[in-house]
Order: sequence, then C-alpha cells, then structure tokens
Amino acid sequence: MHQLNGIPPQPTLTAATTRLSTSRTLPLETHDLGTFDDLVDLVSGGGVVVLSGAGLSTESGIPDYRGPDGTRRVEPMTYGEFAGSPEARRRYWARSYIGWQRFNAAEPNEGHRVVTDLQAAGYVGPIITQNVDGLHQASGATDVIELHGSLDRAVCLTCGEYTSRIGLHQRMTEANPGFMERFAEAARTVGSQWGEQVRPDGDIVLADALVDSFHAPRCLVCGNDTVKPDVVFFGESVPKALVEQCFSIVEGAGAVLVLGSSLSVMSGYRFVRRAHQRGVPVAIVTRSATRGDAQATLRLHAPLGPTLEDLRCSLTF
Repeated sequence: MHQLNGIPPQPTLTAATTRLSTSRTLPLETHDLGTFDDLVDLVSGGGVVVLSGAGLSTESGIPDYRGPDGTRRVEPMTYGEFAGSPEARRRYWARSYIGWQRFNAAEPNEGHRVVTDLQAAGYVGPIITQNVDGLHQASGATDVIELHGSLDRAVCLTCGEYTSRIGLHQRMTEANPGFMERFAEAARTVGSQWGEQVRPDGDIVLADALVDSFHAPRCLVCGNDTVKPDVVFFGESVPKALVEQCFSIVEGAGAVLVLGSSLSVMSGYRFVRRAHQRGVPVAIVTRSATRGDAQATLRLHAPLGPTLEDLRCSLTF
C-alpha cells in the first residue's frame, strides 16, 4: 500500500475500530442499583481491578470530552486527519503546545489518592486507565495499564523513534519564539481563558492565524514532521496484545470497579462486557449514565471524590 508522507497507511476501519470514533447518546435519567454499603462489601473482598476514565481527572482540572448524555462536547482530531497532512499535524501541535502546559501542571486529586491507598492496602490490584494524563502513577499507584497511551511520550510514525514530551516541548519552544506571547495577546483580545478550554488529551482551541505561524516538531532521527503523541487517537486501534492482557486481568478479577467513564467507546466497554460474560461482578461509579449500566452488578450515580473518600474510611486498613 502507498505510504503518505512516509507514514504507514492507516488500516482499513473494521467494525471494532469504527466504534472507537462513534459518539453514543446515553439516557439522561439514571437510577442507582444497590447501595454504598454494597460497594464497601464488594471492594472489601479484594481482587478489584479498577477501570478509570476521564471523569476521575476532572477534579484535577482536566475536563472530560462528553456531556451527561455521552455525546462529545468537542470533536478530537482523528488518526486519519493527523496522518493525512502536514497542515493537520501543525494544527494539532500548535494547539497541544499551549494546552499541554496546563495539562502537565495537573496534580492527582483525592480520587486518585484513594485508588492508590486501596491498592497499597491490597483491595485493588491492577489499574486499567483510559486516561493519558499519568495521574495514577503521580499519586503513587503501581501496575497501571495505560490503555490509550501517555502524553509523556511521542513517537515518529515514519521511523518509530520515541522521545519524551518534555524534550519535545523544549524543542517546539525554541522553534517558535514568542508564540505564547502572541497567543496571550489574542486571548486578551477575545476575552477567553485558555485554561478552561483544555481537553483530556492536552489539546486546546486556537485561532487559525496562530496555527499558521507555528513550526511543528520534526523527528531528530529521520527529519520528518510525522511526530505523534504516543496515545491512541480516535479511529485508531488499541494494540491487540494490550487488549488481550486486559481481558486476562479482568477474567481473573474478584470484581471490576469502573470510575468516571461513560464507557461510550468500545475500548473500555469491552472489558465490562467480558466481566459480565464471565460472571465477574461489575461496579460503576460515575455521575452520568454509562453504556455498561445494563451489565452492572452495582451502579452508583455519585461524585467520585467524596464517594471514594467515604469508601476508604469504611474499609479496614
């Protein structure tokens, strides 16, 4: 197959990968299934695998993509767009250059710390996270599986070279002197607060005129502009080996605890389905409805931070 700009061709979308980029509307009316005491009993049995989503990081100042009905508030750049043109890559990196600075400054919230404490106490085992923010690890958690990758790294789609995001940011700063100042001036003109526009992948809304002036990063090894954050974009597949590893973990779990995910995309929802098929109890704690509600053994529509704090207080350490 023909390679565009040195980038390996995007695989033909299958039904599975198509679902990754589909926004699924969820019901606004929600009902609890079980009680908080039931959650305490479930977690107290140990062997819990946590599946976390963007809702766990909102209290750290990182907004999620979706509204209460599961519909995306914004449309993220897809893999096909990113791989398809230098203009799209420049647009992504210009927006991400600014957004990542706020994203990178985020710190773990109490929800992350409770999960870490539950893991240290032996109640929670592996953590499968759909988030790319590294906040589980920053809170001290171990055995964290990053289902969608991490913004801490970048990879060249042409030669496969990896680089740290911090180093990449420094290179972009050197290649774009005065860019932050121009952005700040533009933000003052329109009265916007850029910190409120940061998305879960560190992206941000940015005017076209600023995008056009930005110099996108190039790979230090092959010189191409095909550097991509080491995360799974919408329309891109999670590596099969990683999916199989997560399936194995879920099948051997005492329970699966979903925190802050609408499960609207198959990449996370499939683990809830597998747990349900294997008779593994599934508890879901998040404010809005989720795609996995029908497979849940226990369902609480509650704020994560306070609920998890109460859970920690209710368990024996």
